[in-house]
Amino acid sequence: MNKKIYPDSGVELNKFIAANYDKVMNFMSLGLYRGFIKKAIKNMDIQAGNSILDLGCGTGRNARLMAKYIGNDGHIIGLDISKFMEKQFLRKFQNNPNIQFKNQRIDQLFDLKKQFDIVFISFVIHGFPHEIRNKIVQNAYNHLKPNGKFFILDFAEFDMAKMPVLHRFIFKKIECKYAFDYIERDWKAILKASGFHNFHEHFYLKKYVRLLKAVKTGE
Repeated sequence: MNKKIYPDSGVELNKFIAANYDKVMNFMSLGLYRGFIKKAIKNMDIQAGNSILDLGCGTGRNARLMAKYIGNDGHIIGLDISKFMEKQFLRKFQNNPNIQFKNQRIDQLFDLKKQFDIVFISFVIHGFPHEIRNKIVQNAYNHLKPNGKFFILDFAEFDMAKMPVLHRFIFKKIECKYAFDYIERDWKAILKASGFHNFHEHFYLKKYVRLLKAVKTGE
């Protein structure tokens, strides 16, 4: 992508970062990203045979961790619009037909004509205007089976003014304006209004990062 769809977004990456995303994340997080991502995927309690939709799947790094749990009968579909991410994703799973990539915008309503046990989104939803986030939540709801689980791995809700000075400085430097809005929202209330219930959360990195689970209301 040469031109951003949302000019103020931080999740639409330039060519260099997109082509080297995993390395960049390791460097910027001082190696912490790798550790808490593994913990978060483990905390999702993925079962053998589960079907998973990964929204904004990027390079497939998270899908590769989830693939360890789904067994031979499970499957994962990753959605992203970056050609650079697609190339890295397909390279990771070239010998695994149970894990597929689809070039698909998640910020517009879509229909894959199937439903999943789990919908997962990691550090993507905070980078959109809030009215667009609501469309992403709707896509998640529409593509979940009754009682399916929606997992959001992203920033937790916190007060920027109470952050240590260094953490606040880093957050302001690397995050887009939408992230500041995201951390002030009550995400359980937002998801409840969209038809989700039975919330559960795990926290990481001094509670600045959260894995939030929401269950689709049974039909």
